[in-house]
Amino acid sequence: MVYINDILATGYIPGLFAADEIDGIHGKIRGEAKSMGYLDSPEQLQEFFVNKVRKNLHVALCFSPVGDTFRIRSRMFPALINGTTIDWFTSWPRDALVGVARKFLSNPEKIIPNIQIEFPDEEVTEAIANHMANAHLSIEAANVRFRTEERRFNYTTPTSFLELINFYLLLLNKKQGSITNQIERLEKGLTTMDNTTK
Repeated sequence: MVYINDILATGYIPGLFAADEIDGIHGKIRGEAKSMGYLDSPEQLQEFFVNKVRKNLHVALCFSPVGDTFRIRSRMFPALINGTTIDWFTSWPRDALVGVARKFLSNPEKIIPNIQIEFPDEEVTEAIANHMANAHLSIEAANVRFRTEERRFNYTTPTSFLELINFYLLLLNKKQGSITNQIERLEKGLTTMDNTTK
């Protein structure tokens, strides 16, 4: 975070380049710097280079508002607030939630490698995807009520929605495995009883 803070604050990280690399950079930008009105001195060439980096470098940082981490980092690294434009992401629309849930439910190996899950048909998968979207949206509605009544914030993030899908797939895999074991035990027991009867 120290380096990111330096980039955001000054556009440059001290000690990033060795002396010979700086000379190489100055050699490559010398003509352009002169045409822009800069003098042919190391300080002026360095200033041109830093200004060009500031103009062309774009950094996208993603932080979750959940917990104290963002607040603490904002105090420790002030350029995170002063040198950035904060874009508070709005909540996902229902269609996006259903689409994401449908994609991961139809292809569970994308979240959990080597998982063996069977859905009876597309209709069941669609119903589960819709239910997950409804559950996530109902929590968002409860968060708004919680904020007005308790004056405290609670967040549901895209990560929490993906964790819901992950938890559901793990639980479904566990339950399907348990039921398969019970079916095998029942079949063995019935076969043993049939053999005993014979």
